[in-house]
Amino acid sequence: MKDFVLHHVKRITGEEIDIVINDGKIAKIMPAGTGLGEHMIDCSGVYVSSGWIDLHVHAFPEFNPYGDEIDKIGVNQGVTTIVDAGSCGADRISEMAASRQKAKTNVFAFLNISSIGLQRVDELSRLEWIDKTKVLQAVNDYKELIVGLKARISKSVVCDNGIEPLRIARTLSNETALPLMVHIGSGPPFIDEIIPLLEKRDIITHYLNGKQNNLFDTQGKPLQVLKNAIERGVHLDVGHGTASFSFKVAQSAKRYNIGLNTISTDIYRNNRINGPVYSLANVLTKFLSLGYSLEEVIMAVTTNAANWLKKPELACIKVGAVANLTLFTFRNEPITLTDSEGEKREAKQRIETKGVVINGEFIEC
Repeated sequence: MKDFVLHHVKRITGEEIDIVINDGKIAKIMPAGTGLGEHMIDCSGVYVSSGWIDLHVHAFPEFNPYGDEIDKIGVNQGVTTIVDAGSCGADRISEMAASRQKAKTNVFAFLNISSIGLQRVDELSRLEWIDKTKVLQAVNDYKELIVGLKARISKSVVCDNGIEPLRIARTLSNETALPLMVHIGSGPPFIDEIIPLLEKRDIITHYLNGKQNNLFDTQGKPLQVLKNAIERGVHLDVGHGTASFSFKVAQSAKRYNIGLNTISTDIYRNNRINGPVYSLANVLTKFLSLGYSLEEVIMAVTTNAANWLKKPELACIKVGAVANLTLFTFRNEPITLTDSEGEKREAKQRIETKGVVINGEFIEC
């Protein structure tokens, strides 16, 4: 269905409107109740935003444990655009490119600097798996797909190689003009070795993790290396995941006004089904529970993410734009939320997705 009207849908501000969609594009934005069309979709009580963007997912189903089906973590969950965070290296990025063509969800990817990607979870334990020639060729071959390079810099991944994989990643980033997404976790390498190597537009993902090797001191104050990185223009991404989000650390970040850049899930099959992630909507609800406004939370998965991708059209609700929209409700209904540390909190409000318009096609969640 490419021609329809979203009837009585609400902007984040609460303003009710009708959105007329013809031939995949937004044809009209009108006062609520005035839009006419052959197919009228009643959206009373439903909010609309530009389509949600999840900047950190794992969407290569063949890999275990870090894999899932594209549309199961995309449009089926109300997410119009996903960015795979380094599931594939140069050896298999062609397969992700092929899967992208078959999916409803918009897909981009970070290329893992290890040629084997997440075929195994110590992918940077052998430096010969970082093949510069293969990286450069993949970046050249898949320009429309690859938006950056991914390096998982934690002890279990790099093993005895320490900080050297990140130094190599920095060189590859400079040669390809692509930013880095850097996973932080247990050390060594330690935060004060990792963060100074990151530059403007590079991404720290898992910045709210509760591990000992994190970006905040024992009193919850941000480390100086984090403040310096923010001043350089380094981007902060949540990357919730199974083991990388702490309510306590997130509270500290908010208390010290550490900016909410992008909220992402680090979702894959197991943490989608069994938690603690479940969905992007569930992760957004956690940030509502921390005291962020609905507008701040939605911006973190729309405007902020689209701006980082340098694809502002993905966060656009205006006449003439390709229709990529997320429909959701903001419900006063209790929910138990769990972080990656196992801490549970009760919230009185939740976000639930109801559907998407993906490249002009309506899909109900």
